[in-house]
Amino acid sequence: MELYRHDLRHLIDLAPQLRDAHPPLTALRMWFDEVARYGRLKFGVAEVIHAATGNGQEDAFYRPFVQAIGTLLDAGAAEGTLKAGVDPEDVLLQLSVLWRIGPSRDGEARAERILNLIVDGLRA
Repeated sequence: MELYRHDLRHLIDLAPQLRDAHPPLTALRMWFDEVARYGRLKFGVAEVIHAATGNGQEDAFYRPFVQAIGTLLDAGAAEGTLKAGVDPEDVLLQLSVLWRIGPSRDGEARAERILNLIVDGLRA
């Protein structure tokens, strides 16, 4: 459980680091890629991840995870590359499908296609 907390904390902390180091659209995609990678690595514990970032709104990581998404969305909206007013919880719901994709090579390709669809839908 401590490793899980560490990994989620890493994802949460990574969002503002990427925002500060890259153009917003690039930062968002890089963060999504890291979330997808984590989902593939932790495929066996997908229900735990889901509880912390979706179903378990009382979980200590839920709100910070949503805020991490919001940080990236806000930067892109301010720059004009992402739609304004997107609810980060809606994006989290879209991302949650990544935790259902297995770690196989086909899974990586599927995650890539899904992320492309999500990012395309967020473009301004």
